[in-house]
Amino acid sequence: MIWMLPLTVLVFLVIRKISFKIKNPLFNPLVISVIVLIPILLITQTSYIEYVKNVEIINELLPYSVVALAYPLYELIPQIKARWKSIMIITFTASIASMVTGVCIAFWLGSSNEIAASILPKSVTTAIAVTIAESQGGVPSIAALCVILVGTLGGIFAHQLLNWAKIKTASARGLSIGAVSHAVGTARCIEVDYNEGSYSSLSLVLCGIMTSLTAPFLFPIMVFIFNWF
Repeated sequence: MIWMLPLTVLVFLVIRKISFKIKNPLFNPLVISVIVLIPILLITQTSYIEYVKNVEIINELLPYSVVALAYPLYELIPQIKARWKSIMIITFTASIASMVTGVCIAFWLGSSNEIAASILPKSVTTAIAVTIAESQGGVPSIAALCVILVGTLGGIFAHQLLNWAKIKTASARGLSIGAVSHAVGTARCIEVDYNEGSYSSLSLVLCGIMTSLTAPFLFPIMVFIFNWF
């Protein structure tokens, strides 16, 4: 069905345009697009497998969209050089904390190693998370779902939480959101403040790299500790 791809793009663009006027974080284009598309697929009796197959090009473009986020980093080179130690410490700590908290909660609730491995990379972008989860024995589809949920929640609530905590510095806000809400949170940051979005993009990239490097060592240690106790 050739109408699936153009319809998906059209729905997203229309809802995104409406979101600019509403300016409410709860009106997230990604979430609302899914809510609109699901009834359409049900009415047309289109299976999920058939839909995914026809819009596969969108998934294939995902890695390129992540690379495109490198452009804002170019404009931050002077700030990165001046604060590189702090930035590295912040992103490394955020990466470890994101993995540890997710896995600990999963094991605490009685999940298997497979589910815990799927939750492990929840705070990095989908292209990286799927690879990490699969390498640790997780389920790629569950990992992708966790990434979408975490990113969506961050895109909706992150700014409200930071405002409540009275954190107003663009660098602090951007680094924190990019560390846990990856591309979805970064997109929201860019809409709010371009400088904030640049820092979020930087955090997204660094956390993705650090998570990829540390996950193969951290996850087996956590599995051993929880199985021991």
